[in-house]
Amino acid sequence: MGVSLINIGFGNIVAGNRVIAVVSPESAPIKRIIQEARERGMLIDATYGRRTRAVIITDSDHVILSAIQPETVSHRLTDED
Repeated sequence: MGVSLINIGFGNIVAGNRVIAVVSPESAPIKRIIQEARERGMLIDATYGRRTRAVIITDSDHVILSAIQPETVSHRLTDED
């Protein structure tokens, strides 16, 4: 079983087999997850200063912010499988 790499925008890549969820950042519970990850030092901001459109949660409890739509990330994940 190889590692599938997923482009999450601006040349940033995530290991696809480590992704648990790809969600929109609009709801209060997701905003709380982002804040808690920031406080724990587990937040990775890959937006390059742009608006956060997708929040990627990994099995290692890292939270990754991306500037591309959740649907696009999901499509890239399913294309790799």
